[in-house]
Amino acid sequence: MHIGILHYSCPPVVGGVEEMLHQHALILHRMGQSVCILAGMGEIFTDVFPVRIESVLGSRHTQVSKANEQSRKGDYRLLKKLTNTIFKLLVDWSSDLDVIVAHNVLQMPFNLPLALALRRLVTSNNAPAIVSWAHDSPYFQHHPPDFLYHHPWTALHNPHPDIHYVTISESRRVLFEEQDRAIKWKVIPNGIDPVSFLYLDPKSVKLAAELDLFSRDLVVVQPSRITPRKNVELAIHIVRGIKLLGYNILFILTGAYDPHEGRAVSYYRRLKYWVNELDLKDNIAILAEYRFKDRTKLVPSRIFIRDLYLMADMLLMTSKDEGFGLPLLEAGLIKLPIACPDIPPFVEIGRDICFFHLDDPPLSTAGRIIEYLG
Repeated sequence: MHIGILHYSCPPVVGGVEEMLHQHALILHRMGQSVCILAGMGEIFTDVFPVRIESVLGSRHTQVSKANEQSRKGDYRLLKKLTNTIFKLLVDWSSDLDVIVAHNVLQMPFNLPLALALRRLVTSNNAPAIVSWAHDSPYFQHHPPDFLYHHPWTALHNPHPDIHYVTISESRRVLFEEQDRAIKWKVIPNGIDPVSFLYLDPKSVKLAAELDLFSRDLVVVQPSRITPRKNVELAIHIVRGIKLLGYNILFILTGAYDPHEGRAVSYYRRLKYWVNELDLKDNIAILAEYRFKDRTKLVPSRIFIRDLYLMADMLLMTSKDEGFGLPLLEAGLIKLPIACPDIPPFVEIGRDICFFHLDDPPLSTAGRIIEYLG
């Protein structure tokens, strides 16, 4: 699908809508869609997809401001001229588009010619579908300026029957539908793109996609080597307990095991047995022998481990014995919640974390963890 995203401005202009425009474009591009951006202010901030800057679409363009002012006094000549100019610009830009996502420009009073040109475009031949993605409206004020209730400004208040309307929250939907109950609004929350926000490594992004990480209720990480002392089987039973409580949990065990040491191999096989026996194959990822779907082997790096901490909701340690407990410090550095047994080194290091006894029933510990995270 060919998607055009439109707003008064784009990055590096700073603002909430500008950030959402950027996020939408990145995510849609990553999903394999053809994306382009059209804005009045900003810069060509990426070479990943086309960005076009046309100053007449901005909220501070001199002629646009003049047309807005004159139209309030009943003089529409400049308004009509700019509307025609912008309409031709939009026709040219959208000739290969399937849909235009217009952020806020059909509601806000900053560029009336742009709003009128979009409303004309949707009725023209071979026009793309237009989605009005609304964040705000001047009509939400207690006392909107009087001119907004007079022609041609009422175009900002009256939805167009051929335009699709989306807003960012249920509370906004209620306000918009109070203006015109004939139009039903869709609610799509803004959200955020964790990949760009966290600057994730491509290998981390690949794993997150394959494990459906960002759709989970709870992501738990344990950066431990696979040895009996780490007591990983307890973690597996705790994960089962959390799953039984109704949560879509993903537990990621990062550590390796020594394939040349018989005891380590036997322990690894025992862990795999418990994962299969407890029906946790979709809930536990042991990265020691993980291969991506393209059959390439995952080799964890320090950046990758850092990314796991950033993507996780909690660090879970289940060791029977430790000399120290470096993962607690690593998790603490990024304020990641921690659950671990009350063995001496962990108690010495940890503050305000979820301690449990090693001999507590796993389901009881699972409930304690959920209560702690809540």
